Amino acid sequence: MTISHPAPTDARVEERAAVDAATFAAEIALRDAPIVLRGQVAHWASVRAAAGGDRATAAYLTGLGDGGKPMEVLIGGPAFGGKFFYRGDNLEGFNFHREKAPLGVLLSELLRLSDVPEAERHILYANAATAPEHLPGWAAANPLDLPMGGATPRLWIGNGSQTATHYDGSTNLACVVAGERRFTLFPPDQVGNLYLGPLDRTLAGPPSSMVDPLAPDLEQYPRYAEALGHAVVADLGPGDAIFIPAIWWHHVQAFGTLNVLCNYWRAYDSSVSAFHAVVHAMMAVRDLPAAEKAGWRAWFEHYVFADEATAAGDHLPAPARGVLGPASQDRTERIRGYLLKSLQRR
Repeated sequence: MTISHPAPTDARVEERAAVDAATFAAEIALRDAPIVLRGQVAHWASVRAAAGGDRATAAYLTGLGDGGKPMEVLIGGPAFGGKFFYRGDNLEGFNFHREKAPLGVLLSELLRLSDVPEAERHILYANAATAPEHLPGWAAANPLDLPMGGATPRLWIGNGSQTATHYDGSTNLACVVAGERRFTLFPPDQVGNLYLGPLDRTLAGPPSSMVDPLAPDLEQYPRYAEALGHAVVADLGPGDAIFIPAIWWHHVQAFGTLNVLCNYWRAYDSSVSAFHAVVHAMMAVRDLPAAEKAGWRAWFEHYVFADEATAAGDHLPAPARGVLGPASQDRTERIRGYLLKSLQRR
């Protein structure tokens, strides 16, 4: 690795060499901690093409075909230092804006910017662009030979940037194609030490930490020192992959004038989110008297956090179990319908 920037911690993510599908299913897919898989996708045609530099990378991506749907591109000016974040003392806005651009336009602009001095360079970042819609030839040319539940490949294309510390609601396999990336990760239980920003007005989906891992202000955010004690870092180059379990917090730095990452979110469904349940519970439970909160805690322990057998409602006839039944698409739709109907009542 050639990343020369100092890491926020010396602790490193566990690493191993590339694995086959059976080993991934047995030893990786159910892990509760991240792991780097060195060279996991080094055989991809895209990784081989990227070895030729920015123009070779752009030419390869262009050759895969444009799906016709413009990508959403985040754009920041030279002054924001590549960190996509909030703007203003009251967090009233963002320090970037969004535009739609076809793949070819994005790549041409990234190549143009590669000749611009870094201090004067705008930062562009297309995030989570689904391959079938934007690069229809991607999946066939760069097949993932690991069991990720049929997850859709998503492309992240840009130049040097930082993504604020956030979590993913499902397991994530992130594969570096071009450029280099540094991941700084925190376990889920550090949520209280990361000082989250607004839950309902976020940078790009999930809430993010207000702390900059590269320059943490421990006077303003003193508990972050505890989070740093649990942090681990991974530096990845082209062909490397990192497996990140669900709800692990991660800050991502992308280096280079044209970097490309492809990721897979297993069982990704943004409409079925434990985070939404937390927000609803803030409205329905958090402000109740202590005795009532203790009562509802027992409900959560029984119906949410207990093992499936305890909460399954086996004492009821199967047709009468309703939302207590085993996980299925039918149960999901039944719960969704029940909640929508309840929330719409005035």
